[in-house]
Amino acid sequence: VRLVESGGGLVRAGESLRLSCVASGFTFDEYSIGWFREVPGKGQEEVSCISASDKSTHYADSLQSRVTMASDNANNTVYLQMNSLKAEDTANYNCGALNRCSGRARWSGRGTQVTVWP
Repeated sequence: VRLVESGGGLVRAGESLRLSCVASGFTFDEYSIGWFREVPGKGQEEVSCISASDKSTHYADSLQSRVTMASDNANNTVYLQMNSLKAEDTANYNCGALNRCSGRARWSGRGTQVTVWP
């Protein structure tokens, strides 16, 4: 099983980034796929998740107006479009495959670093 993220980088506040996650080694549409972010010392936060059961998309309240998650099941890929980035969005962003949204990821990628400077 592999999940490989890309698209992170160093950006200014107010700019946008699109992260990608390519998955392999499992049946993609049988799992919920989530984006998470982690800041050292602050724990992990679920940013968004697409549910396998009904294909609905869930977002963290703090980010809902600024992020959009999309899935390309034909290519086992999910995307996270992040707009109007803020310094507090600086984190390592990773994707994971879950049995259900808000649950624990069964498999996760290593992540891609997003750094936003004011």
